[in-house]
Amino acid sequence: MELGLILLVIIIAVAGYAIVIYNGLVKNRQLVEEGWSGIDVQLKRRWDLIPNLMETVKGYMTHERETLDAVTSARAAVQQASGDAGPAERGRLEGLLSGALGKLIAVAEAYPDLKANTTFLEFQDALRTVEDEIQLARRYYNGAVRNLNVQVESFPSNIVANAFSFTKAEYFELENEVERSVPNVSFS
Repeated sequence: MELGLILLVIIIAVAGYAIVIYNGLVKNRQLVEEGWSGIDVQLKRRWDLIPNLMETVKGYMTHERETLDAVTSARAAVQQASGDAGPAERGRLEGLLSGALGKLIAVAEAYPDLKANTTFLEFQDALRTVEDEIQLARRYYNGAVRNLNVQVESFPSNIVANAFSFTKAEYFELENEVERSVPNVSFS
């Protein structure tokens, strides 16, 4: 009788611990999804800002067609892949767009009238704000991914993770070191 009671208590304790682990895995998976949603929102904000910035710049930069085309092409690639691409591919494409935007801002420095244009300055400030928000969203997402991945790989939670098909999530990273930096949009 005593052995049966002890065995029942052990089974209940193990089941309770498995439930706690499972709920932790679910929570971390939801945080990863929330983080990815945050990145998506900020990238959409940047994506919406780019056409306005481009229209403002076009009137001044008639000789810089290649730079304008690079931004347009990178933006189109991001739009095309936005629904289907995972974090790695999305990071690569967003890096290309960030690089193209950085070149656009650098070229804009050669146009004093453009640098003095209040509309351009407003877009420049908005772009800087969006880039900062993207960076914060990336950090949040990658932190949530780290927490989920640690729990998926750690013992004993890896047993529960494998039993319920929890998998590691992908980090959102940029491949090129140059692309990792936020474009400098200050004309001070």
